[in-house]
Amino acid sequence: MLEAAEAVSPVEAVQSVARELGEAFGATEVSFLIADLSGRALVRLAHAPLEEDAEPGSAPSLAAHQRQADEERATTLPFDGGHGEQAVRTQTIQVVAPGASDSGTAARLWTLLAPITERGEVIGVLEMLLPKEPDEDTRSAAGQLAHFLGFVVIANRRHTDLFEWGQRSRPASLSAEIQQRLLPASRTCEAGAFTLSAWLEPASDIAGDSFDYSLARDHLHLSVTDAMGHGVGAALTASLSVGALRGARRRGASLLEQMAATNTALVEHSDARGADDYVTGVGGRLDLETGTLDLVNAGHVPPYLARNGRVEVVDLPPDLPIGLFPGTRYRSTRVALEPGDRLVVVTDGMLDRNAAGLDLTAVIGETHDLHPREAARHMADRVLDATGHNLKDDATILVLDWYGGHGRDRTTVSGADPGRASARLS
Repeated sequence: MLEAAEAVSPVEAVQSVARELGEAFGATEVSFLIADLSGRALVRLAHAPLEEDAEPGSAPSLAAHQRQADEERATTLPFDGGHGEQAVRTQTIQVVAPGASDSGTAARLWTLLAPITERGEVIGVLEMLLPKEPDEDTRSAAGQLAHFLGFVVIANRRHTDLFEWGQRSRPASLSAEIQQRLLPASRTCEAGAFTLSAWLEPASDIAGDSFDYSLARDHLHLSVTDAMGHGVGAALTASLSVGALRGARRRGASLLEQMAATNTALVEHSDARGADDYVTGVGGRLDLETGTLDLVNAGHVPPYLARNGRVEVVDLPPDLPIGLFPGTRYRSTRVALEPGDRLVVVTDGMLDRNAAGLDLTAVIGETHDLHPREAARHMADRVLDATGHNLKDDATILVLDWYGGHGRDRTTVSGADPGRASARLS
């Protein structure tokens, strides 16, 4: 499998591995379904060479939910509670009997759907059509090789836009392009002591939200920021703030030093431009050995803490936003997390303007049994419903589950901890 991936071009690596998988399992067809950036669909990528006798510039005939660019074709499969969504949600292999497949395959074939996941981050699904029902050994091997395929995607997407194009079922503006580049490469991280997942639901006119996290040996750094304004200007301000936070963090600065350095960078930039660019945000540093979480509130909405069935707003006194005045001093507030706690950090797009009708406290309580990945997505769906799918401001959610026991190994099966996965949809 590794030789097949390395021997070909990065744009052909997944297809090459798929062919090897097909031969190894006796499959009649193997497909890679990549997770759509919307978080609400899978996308089947296929290489479909153009007809040699096709007229130059002629548009291919595409079915519903299909896109094509040159010889690459993508078919979007929206989540509808079917087997593909169940594989992603429960992080388990789904086997579909002949005639019952979501994809309308031949009645004589079995369909195996294996989630492709890396540390809780859903990359996609491996779909194989088999002539007979797969036994337990086949299912187990398929799960392991789906995990391997995830690393093939991670390694090869650095060299091509193919996977990024496949994931984008809607066009991106310049500000959206900048915003996406600011986000961490993985939206989810499962470790022994915690699981973190974040989601950004963009407004129609990008409004400068961002989130970030980084794991050290004994600490977890996290941040949620909201640059004022809309469009490219807000995206550039967000870029400056995220870059300054990361730079200070990578120099080994403390949480308060990170905030102060970012404030200085924004003030100097605003002075040079004669503008009033500023950012609100929450920064955090979690001691993984003790569960002690230090938080800084720079003019932002406070986070929520779900504990023992109750959801409360964290008492986090606000300081000035980042970038307003030189020399602003920030304070940190210490929160002692207990095993089973869930911290939820949001931007005001979840609360203000036409999203004000959403009872976020109730929604956090409703989603407590979901994996942070599905919980964040569910909250985003609820704010979209509350706004009639017309967000006036970006809505960002970061969900952190704390288990304690730093240093213990994670219980993992093919890239995910099955004990933390969401329950099957009814």
